[in-house]
Amino acid sequence: MNTLNQQYEEKVRPCIDLIDSLRSLGVEKDLALPAIAVIGDQSSGKSSVLEALSGVALPRGSGIVTRCPLELKMKRRREGEKWYGKISYQDHEEEIEDPADVDRMIREAQNKMAGVGEGISNDLISLEIASPNVPDLTLIDLPGITRVAVKGQPENIGEQIKALIQEIITKQETISLVVVPSNVDIATTEALKMAQEVDPDGDRTLGVLTKPDLVDKGTEESVVEIVRNLVIHLKKGYMIVRCRGQKEITERVSLTEATRREKAFFNDHVHFKILYKENHATVPKLAEKLTLELVLHIKRSLPRLEDQIEKKLRETQAKLDSCGSGPPADAGERLGFLIDTVAAFTKDAIGLTTGEEIKFGDRLNIFAILREQFAAWKNIIEHFGIVFNQNIEREVTQYERRYRGRELPGFINYKTFEDMVKEQIKQLEGPAVLKLKEVADIVTKELFKLAQSSLVGFPNLIKTAQIKIEAIRKEKEIAAESMLRTQFKMELLVYTQDSTYSKKLGKRKREDEQFLASHPLKTVTWSNDSGATLREMIKHLKSYYKIAGQRLADQVPLVIRYQVLQESVIQLQREMLQMFQDKKITEYLLQEDPAIKPERIHHQNRLKRLSMARNLLTEFSMNTYNFNQVHRLDPNIGKDTAAHSLPPPHKNPLKNGRRHQKTVQAHKPHRS
Repeated sequence: MNTLNQQYEEKVRPCIDLIDSLRSLGVEKDLALPAIAVIGDQSSGKSSVLEALSGVALPRGSGIVTRCPLELKMKRRREGEKWYGKISYQDHEEEIEDPADVDRMIREAQNKMAGVGEGISNDLISLEIASPNVPDLTLIDLPGITRVAVKGQPENIGEQIKALIQEIITKQETISLVVVPSNVDIATTEALKMAQEVDPDGDRTLGVLTKPDLVDKGTEESVVEIVRNLVIHLKKGYMIVRCRGQKEITERVSLTEATRREKAFFNDHVHFKILYKENHATVPKLAEKLTLELVLHIKRSLPRLEDQIEKKLRETQAKLDSCGSGPPADAGERLGFLIDTVAAFTKDAIGLTTGEEIKFGDRLNIFAILREQFAAWKNIIEHFGIVFNQNIEREVTQYERRYRGRELPGFINYKTFEDMVKEQIKQLEGPAVLKLKEVADIVTKELFKLAQSSLVGFPNLIKTAQIKIEAIRKEKEIAAESMLRTQFKMELLVYTQDSTYSKKLGKRKREDEQFLASHPLKTVTWSNDSGATLREMIKHLKSYYKIAGQRLADQVPLVIRYQVLQESVIQLQREMLQMFQDKKITEYLLQEDPAIKPERIHHQNRLKRLSMARNLLTEFSMNTYNFNQVHRLDPNIGKDTAAHSLPPPHKNPLKNGRRHQKTVQAHKPHRS
């Protein structure tokens, strides 16, 4: 049946085996794999085509016969080797002794998965067939497209089937094999319309015409034009086949005899024999065409597939890490696991508040946020100072009445200076306390997030940690507020070192002299005695406020950092570790979130199959490279038109690479 020569087979089997192996691992749950999906309207002859390709009788009948996607894996064996079959679905796997049992076993599988009746299911049935009379090919058969629901079917059965088909053929990795009867208007078939919607350029679509013996006389030439790709253009073109009809099935005509009759039909047909000569007709030629298209599609898809697997591996590992490792089953190890988990969390909490790297979370540097908060606090101090100075300058005319005592012009009343400084500094106390609460909120939220990420999967442990964080936050916030208010009480004493004040005042006087020199009108305005006194007062006030403001700009953040960050996490560490004195609490804290364990297992399974898939692809690439190297060194190999790029057939390219290379070296090319 399969006329591929030996060297062509060397290119075929390993590619298809690779994808079948990936599909067997379940990689298709994670990403799309190269495939040929068979679609067609009801009664299009789809089952007959698959039956002719596989050599076994598949379910036939009226209505929806294919009710689940059927993966048909065909593997060509050497002449004389025994027929082999196996069916797999869900958790069931069973070998098939007799080809005649295939029909029944598929129907049983469909009944289990889609229910008895006419319903459908998206779950896959895998049918593996190995025989000397089948091509090396894997196809996915999909339910036939229907428009009207019949008795026992859901009203929206048509939409369900279309949704299932569209889900598969939309993938760029899928080639659509569209089966259309020769005796209908191809432009009106639903299957071709669906293929064109997802593949408007026809890059991934191959057409197959069936039932050529039912074509009305006089319309044969239009069929020839369709197959020659002159009507509705598809880049992969068209094929035409004649399979067993119902009469031949009733008469029990064998598939071998049906293949002989098909060849004779095309060879003797006045109009269609040209299609036979051009290799566009018969099931064997269709098998060659499909095999070639699938292999080329696989080879084109491999680089993208490798990239997708690497990306999925990284994503899955990150998700698995977020699920945590889970507690050990052994009772003796559980307490140690809990202590290690809590110790790692408290270590990270300390690292978070000291600016060190942390194991869990987003590696947040909390000081980047606090630096902004403390910079905002300094801006508040400077803003209050500017407003204070502006108010004094605006009130020149009222100064004598409001602030001057019994002193003569030019003297500074220290008590007035002191009162004004105290009044100004006292206005900063409220904003300082507010800044404390803002920072405490930020730190608490970050510790909450850290608890959720480092203690993931243990809701009781997270809840306990968060309760302690909140309680400690309140305690330390009260202590920090008390320290801040004490600091502001001390600031009301109005004190700084003489040398510090003298330097600041001298600098202020020099700045004012430079300002007045560049603004002569100000000098005239303030030339009277009151103005001179006011200017002197302003210099002193600005100088001292600058000193006190700088002191508060540093001291307030220090108080907040000491109490809200440093003392809080030290107390958190102490209280979390003290919990272990009560051994009864261990099991309560280690109760795992019911949703986390299944998620962890899901990611572990995905990581395992993706890692195995990556290994398969790596070994495949290495064997391909070795095979090419062998052919490059041997001048007697590779002279055939088919380029050598893959290991020989019937040897698993993914195993025993050294033995395989020897086999290749011994191989001589053969032309069929």
